[in-house]
Amino acid sequence: MLTAEQLFAAQKANVETLFGLTNKAFEGVEKLVELNLQVAKTALGEVSDNAQAALSVKDAQELLSLQTALLQPTAEKAASYSRHLYEIASSTNAEVVKVAETQIAELQAKFASVIDSAAKNAPAGTENAVALVKSAVAAATNAFESVQKAAKQASDVAEANFVAATEAATKTTKAAAKTVKKAA
Repeated sequence: MLTAEQLFAAQKANVETLFGLTNKAFEGVEKLVELNLQVAKTALGEVSDNAQAALSVKDAQELLSLQTALLQPTAEKAASYSRHLYEIASSTNAEVVKVAETQIAELQAKFASVIDSAAKNAPAGTENAVALVKSAVAAATNAFESVQKAAKQASDVAEANFVAATEAATKTTKAAAKTVKKAA
């Protein structure tokens, strides 16, 4: 049976975990805001530079060259922005998953302790029921670990696909810019 001190300690640990997760979430939001401010500031400067360059164009050929020169960096910056967004989300998610896994491991250990304690204090003749409960807990733990592994593998595949798609988009943009430049 749990004592008042154990309940208080568990509640205190849960509150600390909640605040820890909240802080991690705020750190992720801060990184996202910093990234967006940096992008906005850079974009404003580039718009000014590009407007000045466009106003100094003397003919259509020069305008086409300017457009080609502006196309490639824009696509690369969009891909870079996407990578940064993904990194922020991924690192924040990793922190949350780490805390959740720790909490689950602690809960599993406490639950196993309660079952062991109950098994020791069980009346004679209930050994089969205790063994059945222990077997069910072991099966549930194994199933949970399998789901965790599958989720990790799916996350790794999604990350690899994201990286591949970003690289392909960047290469396609570079190729298109070269084609336009040759045509000019």
